[in-house]
Amino acid sequence: MSLDHAPAPTTPAPIPAAPVPTDASGRPAVRPLAGRAPAPPPPATALYIVSAAAVVLLGLVGIGALVHEVVLIAPLAASAALVHSAPALPLSQPRSVIGGHLLCAGIGFGVLAACGSSPWAAAVAGSLALAATMIARTPHSPACATAVIVVLQSPEPLRFLALLVGACVLLVMAGYAASRARREAPAYPAYWW
Repeated sequence: MSLDHAPAPTTPAPIPAAPVPTDASGRPAVRPLAGRAPAPPPPATALYIVSAAAVVLLGLVGIGALVHEVVLIAPLAASAALVHSAPALPLSQPRSVIGGHLLCAGIGFGVLAACGSSPWAAAVAGSLALAATMIARTPHSPACATAVIVVLQSPEPLRFLALLVGACVLLVMAGYAASRARREAPAYPAYWW
């Protein structure tokens, strides 16, 4: 097929603006705190999401108690929030959750070995982790924080990575189970890899 006869690219249709609520006089209603944020989920849905996330996070704490190691780190709580509250986002998919955390932990250990443990090195690790997740197509913002934690806390690499992999797989499987347990829930994951 020659380029002269290639189909013209199509442009997506513009997304219509949401209707602006008006007051009794017809002027736009003032809703300073509402903004354009999405509406909150219905109470039953919110309770289900929070409960599912709490179960998996408490599970991580329980595993940590059994192995006498901290397993629940802040980035994993943020990952659980993404998986359970926004399961369709690319940030929430297994490739991004598991791959992102592993990639960023590796970068954290690399920066730790090269630069030592300092806030400056942690900032470099977080920045490099962001770049790496974009290049590797594993966007997951909580994983960038994992790189920072590695640099600041200097954990033992093999044990940390083993616990991190297990925790990430548990998060993904909990998201999968939660989406299958409730008929109205969006299917998770949108894609595995």
